[in-house]
Amino acid sequence: MKFVVAVKQVPDTAEVRIDPERGTLIRDGVPSIMNPFDTYALEEAMKWRDELGGVVTVITMGPPQAEAVLREAISMGADDAILVSDRAFAGADTWATSHTLAAAVTELGDVDAVFFGKQAIDGDTAQTGPSVAASLDWPQITFIGKVRELSENSITAERYVETGTQVVQAELPVVLTILKDANVPRVPSLRGKMKSRKAIIPVWGLADLGLTEDETGLNGSPTKVVVTATPEPRTGGQIHEGSTEELVEKLADLLLGEGGES
Repeated sequence: MKFVVAVKQVPDTAEVRIDPERGTLIRDGVPSIMNPFDTYALEEAMKWRDELGGVVTVITMGPPQAEAVLREAISMGADDAILVSDRAFAGADTWATSHTLAAAVTELGDVDAVFFGKQAIDGDTAQTGPSVAASLDWPQITFIGKVRELSENSITAERYVETGTQVVQAELPVVLTILKDANVPRVPSLRGKMKSRKAIIPVWGLADLGLTEDETGLNGSPTKVVVTATPEPRTGGQIHEGSTEELVEKLADLLLGEGGES
């Protein structure tokens, strides 16, 4: 079987900065990691490859330095990887990103399932996986906590919803988004690390995917950030000391106003 895992390189910091002109993340000079949720998607794909046979191909869309997360994925056990990179892809919103990733999946051909983490920790939209499914016109199962069964023709999985779980079945090919409850990601092995260093990772650009500049990147993004602003830091505050009873009484006075009534 042929599995694809989409991963993303994200900033390894809480100090996310925004380009005021373009409304996009500033990534230069910021340490990066593989999106943590994507490690669960990778593990799930490798688990089923080990059981059913086949290959796991990892793809990421990003600048040349995003190759680092692909080599990390290979060190964890992925078979091969592809970097989707072109200056024309810069500034893409989730729609343009999904359209580009869907083109890469189509270019790979004969893919049975595409795995995503539930969301990326930088944007937190959880839109890319479902949008790729829409672009491919494939069924999707999101927020999967457990894959019950996977065969060459279908998948049965438990997805988490606000009121509990749903058991959903879909035909392949399919797009899946995986929760951290699904598995425990394996750590890179020595053999995997050696393989990752030697791996030749092809780079697919605009022409390779048959796209135009109006279909991807900033030009192909219907989402426009009009203005961004950093919240002012909070100042002031009070520290009160005393027994539990005294602090409860003081808190009640503050909430109701000194000497006030509810």
